[in-house]
Amino acid sequence: MFETVLVANRGEIAVRVIHTLRRLGIRSVAVFSDADADARHVREADTAVRIGPAAAAESYLCIDRLLEAAARSGAQAVHPGYGFLAENAAFARACREAGLVFIGPPAEAIELMGDKIRAKETVRAAGVPVVPGSSGSGLSDAQLSEAAREIGMPVLLKPSAGGGGKGMRLVRDQALLGEEIAAARREARGSFGDDTLLVERWIDRPRHIEIQVLADGHGQVIHLGERECSLQRRHQKIIEEAPSVLLDPETRAAMGAAAVQAARSCGYTGAGTVEFIVPGNDPSSYYFMEMNTRLQVEHPVTELVTGLDLVEWQLRAAAGEPLGLTQEEVTLSGHAVEARICAEVPARGFLPSAGTVRLLSEPRGEGVRVDSGLAEGTEVGTSYDPMLAKVIAYGPDRPTALRRLRAALAETVVLGVETNTGFLRRLLAHPDVVSGDLDTGLVDRDGAALAEIPVPDEVYAAAALLRQTELEPAPGPGWTDPFSVPSGWRLGGEVAWTAHEFRVPGQEPVTVRVQGRAGDAEVLVEPGSGQAGPGAHSEATGGAGSPAAMRAALRTGKGNAPGAAAHPHRLVLELDGVTHHFTSAPSPMGTWLGRDGDAWHITDHDPIAALTGGTASHAGALTAPMPGTVTVVKAGVGDTVTAGQSLLVVEAMKMEHVIAAPYDGTVTELDVTPGSTVAMDQVLAVVTATAPEEES
Repeated sequence: MFETVLVANRGEIAVRVIHTLRRLGIRSVAVFSDADADARHVREADTAVRIGPAAAAESYLCIDRLLEAAARSGAQAVHPGYGFLAENAAFARACREAGLVFIGPPAEAIELMGDKIRAKETVRAAGVPVVPGSSGSGLSDAQLSEAAREIGMPVLLKPSAGGGGKGMRLVRDQALLGEEIAAARREARGSFGDDTLLVERWIDRPRHIEIQVLADGHGQVIHLGERECSLQRRHQKIIEEAPSVLLDPETRAAMGAAAVQAARSCGYTGAGTVEFIVPGNDPSSYYFMEMNTRLQVEHPVTELVTGLDLVEWQLRAAAGEPLGLTQEEVTLSGHAVEARICAEVPARGFLPSAGTVRLLSEPRGEGVRVDSGLAEGTEVGTSYDPMLAKVIAYGPDRPTALRRLRAALAETVVLGVETNTGFLRRLLAHPDVVSGDLDTGLVDRDGAALAEIPVPDEVYAAAALLRQTELEPAPGPGWTDPFSVPSGWRLGGEVAWTAHEFRVPGQEPVTVRVQGRAGDAEVLVEPGSGQAGPGAHSEATGGAGSPAAMRAALRTGKGNAPGAAAHPHRLVLELDGVTHHFTSAPSPMGTWLGRDGDAWHITDHDPIAALTGGTASHAGALTAPMPGTVTVVKAGVGDTVTAGQSLLVVEAMKMEHVIAAPYDGTVTELDVTPGSTVAMDQVLAVVTATAPEEES
């Protein structure tokens, strides 16, 4: 076995690998870019080596710098994790030439299975069923279009290199083939440096089921059962489980045998995954999609139902040890489900988010496991993949595992950067998910209703009362000036209301009026930007159907009220007799509040500034939907554009977003160029609408 292993990755997978290395008594070496100098994987490794600036191409994707780090640290082997260079045959070959053991399959197997076209031809020859599609590599746009017409719409465009759903495009309209092929090539080229595409028949309401395989260098190959990965968004998995409720023992055995045959056909060693697409109405008809020649993100669910540490088995296979485990000795026990926590904004179409982790609390409890790369103070940027952590739950049966995972997600607190945690919790309670009636289109069909939920009134009420506590003088001996207390008290006059104007990104502004102190107050939450004044309360509540004031009391960990919570970041809000629990963290622009996996960044709203904000409030202003980089600019100032015409492309975390003209008009401002770094909601361009008389 090895003495020292370099982990050529970052984030949660690097931390995960380091944990197994530590358990086995193997010295771990982390690598880091300038952006990750204080990252968790750097702190947890035995030693760490800087490999370059934040740009992945100059750090985590730079083979020479990784090999130099291995030489400087005395590493004997390299574990690539997943992503970056994990499925790069040139990296595996370079490690071998440098005298390092690559903890993965041979470069030749990576090369073969990394080319989806050759992989399909190879496994087909081995008797494994494959999805009908194009044959041959290097097809031109015209040849791809012709192959799509022969297969019949709808079709799926897929990059031949790489994986993870990057560059995949589902095309239902033949007229859009040209545009979608161009977009798929651009994304594949940006993600993998190779824009070769293939086209496959699209199977409606399919299920995505994959088989975990293990192979040693002595000719033994076994499988460890399947994982159900049908809950996906943009062809990327977000929930995975083992085993699948769809498969009976006979189908499981047949798919496992096919996966073993696929691994044998390419001379595989180590841990790998063979992915199949399965018609939901006929599980016996399964088709090979691809083989991932690395550890999978979702490997923990297999570990929990088999009791095996897959990273350990990777290390043993790479060290030349035989498996010492037969197929008959592999048993599956219980059920496990995994949820991927990602830096993204569900209410904005799951666009990437960024920020600083200001408060972190990860769940614990029976059957709960967390694989995470997070720590308080972590800077989440747009240079790398948005996945931050994984929460996994195990139980003796599927209902127990689902309940435990929903509860664990409710306990998960990540404040400072928006995540999909609350969305995942709601998805796991979806009736079709609970019943196991899954397919890869479920999230696309029903996800919006689970993502675009309104901000509850109690969130705004808690923010207002928290602001009240900040305004109240600290308790102490002696006399307190009543005019310094924001209670609304006035000498000889009607008790006044204190108005707070708030806004949550992507939501309309809200006015919260408070009368009294935070520990005993009346609160009124009303939409819009009302003006504070002596008559505000009577005007706001005077009409039929208007919101009514609610009795409220806020207890915080600062000890400013009887029964205050012990934790400084915990808030307890009692609103009209109902108790709500929140976590909170300050930010330079406002306050973060969290509850049941959801988080809200509540900022002050200035209605006067909003009315006089100039370009930013212009009806034709096109803003960045996410922090990222402008990669394409298709228009210039003075150009006449039509509604829906693509003007710019913004990329972040390997995701492209097209900025289109909102209506017919003229580009009157354009403030960015290709390569410009932009912040969320930054104005990129302005389109002035064509006047009606001009149209006539």
